[in-house]
Parts: sequence; structure tokens; C-alpha cells
Amino acid sequence: MQSERRRERARARARLSAEVRRILGGLGYEEVETPCLVPAPGMEPHIDAFQATFVPEGGGTSRPLWLQNSPEYAMKRLLAEGFERVFQLARVFRNGEVSRTHNPEFTMLEFYRAGTDYRGIMADLEALVDGAARALLPGGEPRVTRDGRALSLAAPFETLTVAEAFRRHARVDLEACAGDADRLARAARAAGHDPGPPGEAFDDVFFRVMLDAVEPRLGVDRPTWLVDWPASMAALSKVKAADPRWAERFELYAGGLELANGFTELTDAREQRARLLEEQALRRRLGRPGYPLDEKFLEAVGRMPEAGGVAVGFDRLLMLLTGAASIEEVLLFPAHGFWD
Repeated sequence: MQSERRRERARARARLSAEVRRILGGLGYEEVETPCLVPAPGMEPHIDAFQATFVPEGGGTSRPLWLQNSPEYAMKRLLAEGFERVFQLARVFRNGEVSRTHNPEFTMLEFYRAGTDYRGIMADLEALVDGAARALLPGGEPRVTRDGRALSLAAPFETLTVAEAFRRHARVDLEACAGDADRLARAARAAGHDPGPPGEAFDDVFFRVMLDAVEPRLGVDRPTWLVDWPASMAALSKVKAADPRWAERFELYAGGLELANGFTELTDAREQRARLLEEQALRRRLGRPGYPLDEKFLEAVGRMPEAGGVAVGFDRLLMLLTGAASIEEVLLFPAHGFWD
């Protein structure tokens, strides 16, 4: 019985991989492979990378390397070199992440397209999810059941700005807070939420409310695009020219799962360096390992065309399509069972 379940997992993963390649290939994307060992991993403050040491055979100077936590830097270098539409089913690694939806080693689907913005990438990902659901689900019906509720995966999906989602689900006027942590904390408390201890940063208060009141209500009956995030959470995305309080960033939610995170890509190398230095400093304040800047990536940012891109949790998408409650159910060798 256990052996048959493992074979079913392998078949489902193979079918979804094939559909990803078919659909993205039909949209003009080329599949690429980039190195797993990198000279500088992503700088996200709350994500730690696995470090390795390269020791030259026969002597020489050893150097630190890291297992990639995303292929983003390398794929953007390809955009700068003239590649127009690229995707990758990448093995990625994040130290310390083990939960119902996390495994230290997992598969990330990332794709990038020149000449578009986050809305164009959203359209491509919507077509991918809809198409994969029709190909893999019984009878070609893009519908699953999550937590006892029917969830349609047919396009179009629901779209909410972050500000709209906070008003609707948390009764908090995020626009009126304008990046002010104290004002957001007061608004959250007045709406019945716990904003945390006094003196919390804006982003910390935001995520307390987000995780408590907003995120559980997204993607219930159909997937939800959550777009236009506060500029302080821009990461590697552009801010909106018409209203710089917000960044051209989206996340996709469905059936209790955060499936994807995407941007209109930042192409200002100076601004990108400043943001990475801020994140580097924050990592130090949090007591997390420090990482070097990827200078080749930063040089490439200034040569990148206008572009959009997205990172999709491939294993989570597979969970959604197969009805799995845990990421362990879609992995042949999850960390708990393989390492123990």
C-alpha cells in the first residue's frame, strides 16, 4: 500500500511537470538550468541558506558557497543577456524550514518575461494553473475540494489590492496609515486585532494582522490575487509610479496555501543595491547569518529590460491539485522520513 502511494505521488509530480513545460512552452518560454551552488544567496531577512565550502583539489584558496534559495539572481542575469522568456523547475534549499507547507529541499517554478509587468505575469500564471487543473483533475473539471469546500481553479481569479483586503477582512484602513506603525497599531487594536507590543515596526504589525485576519480568508472559493503591497515590502519589485506608497508585487492564494510571489522587476541597480544593503543590515540585527552581495547580479540589474517574474511553490501547487494536506504527501522522500 505504501509503495503504491509513492508511485501515485511520482506520477502526479511527473504529470504536473509535463503540463508546466507544455503550457509555458506554448506561451513562448524557454526552459533553462542555473547553478544550485551560488556565491551569494537571496538576502530575504527571514530565510536562511545552507552553506557549503568549495575546496580546490590539489590546494588553493577555499571559498564559501551556498545552496540557492531561489534561482532568481541567475535568471535575471539571463534577461540582461537578451533572453526574453525563461522558466525553470529548480531545486531550492532553505535552512530550518520544516512544517505542513515547508521542506528544507523543495521545487520552485520560476519564470520571467521581458517586455511586461506584474499583470502580464499574472495572466501567464493564471493560464498555467487553469490549464494544469483541466489536464490533471478528473473529467477535465478545474475544481478541487479544500477543507470541505469546493474551490474553482478556472480563470479568471479574484483580484484584491492589499488595501482592499485589509478593509474587507480586517476592517483596517491601510491607506490611512501610510506606513506609520503607531497609526496601524491603533487601527488594528480598534478593529479587535492584537498589534503586538508597543514599538513594533510597521511591517511587523502589518503581518500580525495579515496572518490573523486577512490570509485565512483569501482563496476560499477561487484563487485570489493579492496585489499592490506596501512599498516597504517591495523586495525586488518596482514601486508604482502613480502612487509610490505601493509596490507592483502580487501573491497568489488558494485553498489555504500561498502559491506564488511575483513582481514587476526592479531595473534600477542603485536602488536594488540600497535595498539589499538594508536587508543585509536587518539580517545582522536579527542575529541571522550574513551573506555577501551578488555583484554580478547587481551589474546585470542595470541592463535588464522592463520585465515581470514570479516564483511558484511547485510542491504546494501539487498539494492543491491532489488534495494533499501536507507537503510530505507529495514528496517521495520528505526530510522527516529521509533524514531520521
